[in-house]
Parts: sequence; structure tokens; C-alpha cells
Amino acid sequence: MADLSKLSEAIIKGDQNAAAEITKAALEEAVEPESILNDGLIAGMDTIGVRFKNNEVYIPEVLIAARAMKMAMEILEPALAKAGVKPVGKFLIGTVQGDLHDIGKNLVAMMMKGAGFEVIDLGVDVPPEKFVEQAAQVQLVGMSTLLTTTMPAMQKTIEALKDAGVSAKIMIGGAPVTQDYADKIGANGYASDAASAVDVAKSLVA
Repeated sequence: MADLSKLSEAIIKGDQNAAAEITKAALEEAVEPESILNDGLIAGMDTIGVRFKNNEVYIPEVLIAARAMKMAMEILEPALAKAGVKPVGKFLIGTVQGDLHDIGKNLVAMMMKGAGFEVIDLGVDVPPEKFVEQAAQVQLVGMSTLLTTTMPAMQKTIEALKDAGVSAKIMIGGAPVTQDYADKIGANGYASDAASAVDVAKSLVA
């Protein structure tokens, strides 16, 4: 029987080849795709998330783990679809208009994928109307900014989403952003880092 703790280990170490091999082997042994996802891949990314929050690992290790997860997911996704396994939720993310920073956003997108969300990444410098266009089909909208000068674009985007009657929950984050600011502009959630963003997202869709 495939040992899914070895799959978690491969993710934690960022060993892409091992992650892919173990995923293939587990599918060949008819392990439930959902179990491979939850007990192998997500369990590994959860551990990385906790270690990241505790400053035991840093951004490079998270990126390497996320790459290993991506390799394994490419093999697993067709089996998940066939088994009718639905994502935890759909998450739309982008860096707000005027801001071209994407490392934090990319990290959040990877961690969300690692937690079982389907992620739609709009990229950087995203105008409010682009968020509105895509937001009708998702449960969560995430916005990022690294500049104090582009923080007002978050408020503008939230107003545009509310005016358009979008029911998705909105989360914001980025270096200058605080919980107070999130409350002030009417966001449903705030996260200070990528690992916390996953916890906030899960609580918002629960």
C-alpha cells in the first residue's frame, strides 16, 4: 500500500521527482484520489505552512514545496476530476491596480492551491472591473498590494465588487495592510502572510 506520509515528506522536502513517483504509484494501487490529495499533498503543504508561520522555513522552501505539489497535482488532477472531487472553493487573486509586485501574491496563490482551492490568478496591476468580471464565479476574492500609494485601489475594488452585487468574500493582504484597514474598507478578512491567508480563507468558506 502506498505510504502517503512519504508523499507528505516529499512535498515538505520539495522533492518533485519523489512527489510525482509516489502519486503515480498510489494511483496505480487504486488509492482514493481524495485521500492522496488530503493525506499526502495537503498534509505536506499544511506542515510547510505551520513551519513558515513559525519562521522555521522561509519563502524559498515554500516555493520549492509548492513546485513539488504542482508536479504531483498534474498527475492527480485527472483522477480527482474523474472521481468527482470538488475543490474546497474557488479563489480569485490579483495585485491591485497600480502595483506590479507579485511575490506575495504568488505565494498566497500557491498556498491556496496547496490547501485544495481552485485558484484564478489575475496577475498584477488589476483594475477593479477585471476583478468584478471574474468574481461572479468564485467564493473568495483576494487582493494584494505592497505600496501605501496603491492601498486606495483596494477600497475602490471592494466598492466596485459591492456595487456589482458580487457575493464573494473579500480578503486583503500585503506589507502596508493591517486588520484596521481591512475593517475600514469593508474587507471580510485580512492575513499578514501566505500561511495565515489559507486559515482565513478556510474560515470564510466554512
